[in-house]
Amino acid sequence: KSMLWFAIMALCGAVFTGIGIYARKRKQPMWFWSGSGVDEREISDVPAYNRANGRMWITFSLPFWLSAFLGFWSEIAAVVLTVANCLIGIPPLVLVYHRIYAKYKA
Repeated sequence: KSMLWFAIMALCGAVFTGIGIYARKRKQPMWFWSGSGVDEREISDVPAYNRANGRMWITFSLPFWLSAFLGFWSEIAAVVLTVANCLIGIPPLVLVYHRIYAKYKA
């Protein structure tokens, strides 16, 4: 049971870490919402904008990584952390993105 939890949470963590790494390496501005884009003319400093975007996604991935390992010691704590990250963590993620966008908006 713990290994399955580890695999699922590590996969979630890897996806969000991967998005963060991808955002940092992009030459064009990284988008936030699925199906939308950010025009290069909208952003004053694309590399800094993408670094901030990447940092945001990598930070969001950390509770998933922590939960993956926490599941070996306490399954309840791991589930609580994951649910909290999904329910409580997503609204701040949106707010942080809006701050990043406002900061680098041309």
